[in-house]
Amino acid sequence: MGKTFRGGVHPLGHKELSRDIPFEIYLPQGEMVYPLGQHIGRPASPVVKKGDRVLAGQLIAEASAFVSANIVSGCSGTVKAVDKHRTIAGTMAECVIIENDGLYETVPGVGTLVDFHTLSREEIIAKVKKAGIIGMGGAGFPTHVKLMPKDPDAIRYVIVNGAECEPYITCDDQLMRTHANDIITGLRVLLSLFPNARGVIVIEDNKKEAIRAMETAANGSKGISVKAVPVKYPQGGERSCISVVTGAHYGITQLPADVGCIVDNVGTVYAIYKAVCESTPLMERGITITGEAVNTPRNYMTRIGVSCRELLEHAGGLKESGAVKVMAGGPMMGIAFDSLDVPMCKNNNAFTFLASDEVAEAQKIQTACIRCGRCVRVCPQGLTPQLMSAALEKKDYDRYENKLHGLECISCGSCTFICPAKRPLTQEFKVAKAEIMAAKRAAQAKEGAKS
Repeated sequence: MGKTFRGGVHPLGHKELSRDIPFEIYLPQGEMVYPLGQHIGRPASPVVKKGDRVLAGQLIAEASAFVSANIVSGCSGTVKAVDKHRTIAGTMAECVIIENDGLYETVPGVGTLVDFHTLSREEIIAKVKKAGIIGMGGAGFPTHVKLMPKDPDAIRYVIVNGAECEPYITCDDQLMRTHANDIITGLRVLLSLFPNARGVIVIEDNKKEAIRAMETAANGSKGISVKAVPVKYPQGGERSCISVVTGAHYGITQLPADVGCIVDNVGTVYAIYKAVCESTPLMERGITITGEAVNTPRNYMTRIGVSCRELLEHAGGLKESGAVKVMAGGPMMGIAFDSLDVPMCKNNNAFTFLASDEVAEAQKIQTACIRCGRCVRVCPQGLTPQLMSAALEKKDYDRYENKLHGLECISCGSCTFICPAKRPLTQEFKVAKAEIMAAKRAAQAKEGAKS
């Protein structure tokens, strides 16, 4: 077996449902909805109002802080409202809602070809920021911020994450098969920002066609290589990618840049190519519509802002038996939601419609922790889920955060997957993190009010 990271599990992939189905380019016809907070950081501020006419590629909300991201319209039409709308998280959030006219008239200049070699470092980063690019693998961190480490000369690796280890999802696989040359060019753009770095594309070795396509595109490119790695979840995590490429095991309080690495999802690198070399902002992405409950699972290249319901209907809808659970993403790290009238955001790579609910079944046979230690062995972060759960039962949040480093949990679900007692460990940790961070924000606000 090739080099791998510590821990991890081997869930069933279910990739066969959509793996070999090519991208279908789909232009939505219905209403388009753009949440202002579809990224890590402060929500964007709307720059349009009800009644405004907008074009595809037009800025509709601008970054409101250093860690924030622009949002552009993916269609032409009229702003119906800037108001609350339901999102995948189940909350009513501020959104720009556009009545799509179906014409897809585009802002002048979109599509203009640019030789990135003629651009300065500052100009490239400005283009990435203007385009509103964020982490497309799910994290949603504004990319322009990631491209500005304290010491660019200290970056040794730019790692392109093409692992796509989450079950069911295949849109990154298709992206690498069909847009390999563009991805390699996007990687060259990134390498121009970090003169001492080499580029490595990490792909799980069950994606043979994607590996061949990327190797062919990278052939002859100095300082760029493709690394096929063993299939193991969560290979797509930043730490996992860094571990297999560099062997580095950095501290839980460190960032990838602290060990000389920049890690970007393959979809992010493609978006960088589009923004820098084709003057095209982030207004579309690949997404997989999949699951045993779907009539015809598919991979789409479609516009951000389209509703889940519209994509499902275009994929032939649900089978007669229906879906027991609907998830944004896959079953390991995805978010379950109960309304199809929610928009696809920048960081959504799949809508998965499950015919069975393994979580509900696990709850029926859940027992007390049997102290087997399996959760510790599979945790890719090197944490101790067993002790973390015990601390939460006692509401000892100080121990959870400061002694057991619970906030470093990446919610990969490996501990829950392997637990023979069927303990909902990941769910507990998600709730705890939300409560702790909410308390921190409240404390900061209170302190700010005093000053």
